[in-house]
Amino acid sequence: MAHGSTRPTSRDVAQAAGVSQAAVSLVLGDKWRGRVSATTAERVRQAARELGYRPNLAARNLRLGRTRTVLLVVPALTTEFFAGVYTGAARIAAQHGFGVVLYPSPEGIGPARDPFASAQAALDGVIASSMAADALTAIRGDQLPLVMLDSDPTGSLGAATVNLDITDGIRQVTDHLLSLGHRRFLHLAADVPSWTFDARARELATRLGDTPGTSLLTVRAPIAIEDARTATETALAAQGPRPTAIVCDDDKLAAGAYKAARRLGLRIPDDLSITGLDDLALATAIDPELTTVRLDAELFGERGMQALLAVLEGREPEEGDIPVELVVRGSTAPPSTV
Repeated sequence: MAHGSTRPTSRDVAQAAGVSQAAVSLVLGDKWRGRVSATTAERVRQAARELGYRPNLAARNLRLGRTRTVLLVVPALTTEFFAGVYTGAARIAAQHGFGVVLYPSPEGIGPARDPFASAQAALDGVIASSMAADALTAIRGDQLPLVMLDSDPTGSLGAATVNLDITDGIRQVTDHLLSLGHRRFLHLAADVPSWTFDARARELATRLGDTPGTSLLTVRAPIAIEDARTATETALAAQGPRPTAIVCDDDKLAAGAYKAARRLGLRIPDDLSITGLDDLALATAIDPELTTVRLDAELFGERGMQALLAVLEGREPEEGDIPVELVVRGSTAPPSTV
């Protein structure tokens, strides 16, 4: 991430590639064909990549005119959480005369087809969830002004990163369960390669590692109720002392854990406490209602759009993670003495 005067310029790219600044402008503006050789164009692109050069957007937009359109790349819309992110982003965008185009990465993760003939020509910037980060390279969104959501701030592709305080959410869940007296934990982890889920697993393991006499078993499942049920049933039916609390990465996983408990004749919360994360509508639709962590999806979207506007205007985006809140309901209680 470039700061202040250390930001590389088109002159730096021109020197590194051994060409004129005019040639750099032609190549990076995608107007080089017929004027610059393909070999030279590739050399310029390579130099720009290596230097981490991003065009001066303010200057470029004065010349080209803005489309005032932003792309929001999220996993497939399987829950209302990302609908909330879109609502928040679109609200802030509208206040500044921008439109938001929603692009759900088809499989939730993995490469996606380019939604435009040339995304760069049609867009001013991109906001993307780390769960859909693989889609970015396919649509060349990583070459546009980019804000990453739920991503590792130290290794982010983007010019800015906006996060919910997920580690604090897990801390609140773990402290709640420990205070009730739970010591044998099952982590029902989302089988999705994403920083946000790695952060959850790390925090849970650290928190329990600091508490003597605790045990932690981890099983993974795709974010789907039936997959979660199968994984939980297998874990609970295994030999040895049964876990008394299940920490789920997501409310849908928790719903699968409920089904597994019922199949095995276990009562919630008498025999088994279960927690989720998200506070989806589902959390109060199941019985007993789910203890979970409330994430403000709309505020997340708002902050993502505000950060992108800051990047486009050359300002520093607002710092700090968005607070989250434990909501205690009927799915957690002290473990039975049996």
